[in-house]
Amino acid sequence: MIERKITPAITKYLSKYPILTLTGPRQSGKSTLLRAVLKNYTYVTLEDLDTRRFAVDDPRGFLERYNNKTIIDEAQYAPELFSYIQTATDFAGKTGQYVLSGSQNFLLLKKIKQSLAGRVSIAKLLPFSYQELASSGIEIGLVELIFKGGYPRIYDKNIPPSEFYENYLQTYINRDVDELLNVRDITNFNKFLKLCAARVGQLLDITSLANDCGITHKTASSWLSILESSYIIFELPPYYANIGKRLIKSPKIYFYDTGLACFLLGIKSTTDLVENKIYGQLFENFIIAEQLKKYYNQKTVPDLYFWRDNNGNEIDLIDDTLPELTLTEIKSGKTAKADFATSLKSIGGELGVPTKRQQVVYNGEDLTIADIKFKNWQTIE
Repeated sequence: MIERKITPAITKYLSKYPILTLTGPRQSGKSTLLRAVLKNYTYVTLEDLDTRRFAVDDPRGFLERYNNKTIIDEAQYAPELFSYIQTATDFAGKTGQYVLSGSQNFLLLKKIKQSLAGRVSIAKLLPFSYQELASSGIEIGLVELIFKGGYPRIYDKNIPPSEFYENYLQTYINRDVDELLNVRDITNFNKFLKLCAARVGQLLDITSLANDCGITHKTASSWLSILESSYIIFELPPYYANIGKRLIKSPKIYFYDTGLACFLLGIKSTTDLVENKIYGQLFENFIIAEQLKKYYNQKTVPDLYFWRDNNGNEIDLIDDTLPELTLTEIKSGKTAKADFATSLKSIGGELGVPTKRQQVVYNGEDLTIADIKFKNWQTIE
C-alpha cells in the first residue's frame, strides 16, 4: 500500500475529538486507508444492506454493538444514526470513538453540520499527490502524471486511464448526480462536465456554461454545487486588496484530478496532451491541485487565490495560508525567461510581498533570475 501523507493528521485528531470524518471523492482510497491505519478499530459499512437496515431500524442497538473504536463507512445511508451518535459520544466522553466516512459528501456533511457540530474533526483525502507516488518508489514523469491523474486503482491495478475514467464517470459521478438531483438527461450532464473541463484555468462564467449546454442558469449552478461537493471540481477565488485597483471578481474553475479532465477533453495519450492547446492550463491545474493536496494532507485549511485586474495583470496563485503571502506564477515550459516574473514584481511591489516570497514554478531547473526563484515543479514547497 502506498503510504498516505494524511496519516499523521488522522491519528493526531483522533486523540483530540470523539469523532473523525474522512471525506473526499469516490475511489480516493478512504476505506483502504482507514482499514490499514486503524487496525484496532472495528470496520462496518452501510453499503451492506443488512448492516444499513440494522443502523436505520435500531440505531440504539447498532451503537450498543459498536460502542467504541468503530469505523462507519458510507455513513450517509443512515441519517437517523447521527443524532444517536451525538448522544453516545457525549455520554462516553471519549476521544477517537467513531470514524465516519462516505462518498456522498454532500449528504454526509449536511448531517454532520446538523447533529455533530463541535464534536467532529473533518479530514479530506484526495487522489495521490506526486509526493506520495514518489515516496513509494513509483517513477512517473510530469506529462504522464497529468494524463493519468492520481486515483489509486490506476496504479494499484494498472488500469488504463481511459478505461478507469469511463467507468468512474458512469458508475460514480452519474450515479451520485442522479441520486442527489434526479438528473433525467445524463447525456446533457456529461456535456456540461466536458464544458467545465474545457474551461480549466478560466474565469467561471455560469451564464456561458448554461447557454452552451442548453440549460438554465439555476440548473448550471446546481450542477456545479454537486460537482464541488463531490470533489470533482473546485473554484479558486480572486484575491482582493485595498489598493485602488479594479479587480476581477469571478473565480476560476479547476479539477481536483487532471486525469479526469484529460479524459473529458478526449485526450487519449501523453502525446495528445503535450500537443493540446490546453496543456498549459492543465499544468497550472496540476500545480494548484498539488498545493491543495499538501494542505489537506496536513489537515490545514488552504487559503489560496489568484490575481487578475482589468489591465490584464495576473498572478496564477497567491497563497495566504501561512503568515506571509507567497506569489506564484505557473509556466509549463522548460525554458526560464525573465519576463515570466514581470507580473510577480509589479503586483508583489503593490502588495508589499518581498521577492523571497515570489516564485515561478515551471518544468526547468531551479535557478534565480533578477532575485526571483524559478522552481522546478518537483521541488516546490
